[in-house]
Amino acid sequence: MLSLAGLVLGLALLIYLTLRGTELLLAAPLCALFVAVTSGFAFFPQLAAEGAPSFTDAYMKGFVGFVQAWLFMFLLGSLFGKVMEASGAADSIARWIVARIGSRYAVAAVVLACAVLTYGGVSLFVVAFSVYPMALSLFRVADLPRRFVPAALAFGSVTFTMTSAGSPEIQNWIPTRFLGTTPYAAWEVSLVVALLMAATGYLWLSWMVRRAVTAGEHFEARDDDPAVEQRELPAMWRGLLPLLTVLLVSFIWHEALKESALIVALGGGVLLAIALNWRFLRGRLGAAATGGALGALVAIANTSAVVGFGSVAKLTGGFQAAVDVMTHLPGDLLIGAAVAVSVIAALTGSASGGQSIALPLLAPHYLDQGVDPEALHRVVAIASGGLDSLPHNGYVVTTLRAICRETYSAAYPAFAAMTVIVPVLGVIVALLLL
Repeated sequence: MLSLAGLVLGLALLIYLTLRGTELLLAAPLCALFVAVTSGFAFFPQLAAEGAPSFTDAYMKGFVGFVQAWLFMFLLGSLFGKVMEASGAADSIARWIVARIGSRYAVAAVVLACAVLTYGGVSLFVVAFSVYPMALSLFRVADLPRRFVPAALAFGSVTFTMTSAGSPEIQNWIPTRFLGTTPYAAWEVSLVVALLMAATGYLWLSWMVRRAVTAGEHFEARDDDPAVEQRELPAMWRGLLPLLTVLLVSFIWHEALKESALIVALGGGVLLAIALNWRFLRGRLGAAATGGALGALVAIANTSAVVGFGSVAKLTGGFQAAVDVMTHLPGDLLIGAAVAVSVIAALTGSASGGQSIALPLLAPHYLDQGVDPEALHRVVAIASGGLDSLPHNGYVVTTLRAICRETYSAAYPAFAAMTVIVPVLGVIVALLLL
């Protein structure tokens, strides 16, 4: 009981401190330490009994493991965004889009760009790095409040594309290992849910932006924004080709190289962006490279800090008790699976974490009772993308604070509407259709 109470209080404290803007490299390990102490963990591995967890070992395995798996993707993704920004390629694409479809559709352009890249196999984190410069330019030209940029980026990345049938994102692939399904499981239901999520989310986000503009909000420039100069911009295709390169290479090599395909794709995108826009990068490339590298380090450090908290939480008795309860809920089995995955994803702050923990326990039990594996696949995938997006989620932290440099009070309400409420509505629709 003490372990479960410590887990809940530790998670609540982490969310509170995150919302307050506390430095995550301090908040996350302190909250993880609280969870570890209430679960009886030793502080150092040397003080732990044989086979028993310790705080420092558990926390650092999660922290270092995330850095090991994602450092090059974060670094190259950040560099790609900075090169597009410094060369003026992002501004060029933004102005071309606004000239063709009008400033009123700036939000739609950001959402669509993220959706295409995500469904093409580019990692969610990398999409945020890559599209942010263009999104900022679009919102600047359209004079829209910048606090909605994170919501637009996230809506196009982690909702109707991330968990839809055929998506190459890991959240759609994890169930295949446990259920014997394909990434296209229950595609008919998935299509309906994705369209409803896309329409509902876009109309809601557009309404929020319009209401803010009507209330007198505008785009507010900051001192650390890229300078808006009266200078020659590259042709639109010079910015579009590197983006298409990232999309196509990651799509073509995804099966063979899995996540490593992103390294190839982003490396090629960075080199092509530099080559095509060399004339526009003179005197700017060094600063862009430095800014990209530092931005990547801040982003991955913040995310790893939260992942470390989840690594400690998963080893506690309270977490195991919560998982046991969630995976043996009475009533309709598909509803039980959706609730279980949602709660575990909320505790770990990770959609993939929620699936990876719940499915080894749910799959054999539910399949033995005759649950359709395709229906279970789709419900679990969609459910994992809802409550995972609470304030302590790594993607949330990275996008809001490291990439967009927004405060939670300004940006998270719209962000939560798109990434928590809309996916939960999607789960409900999927359950009604299956």
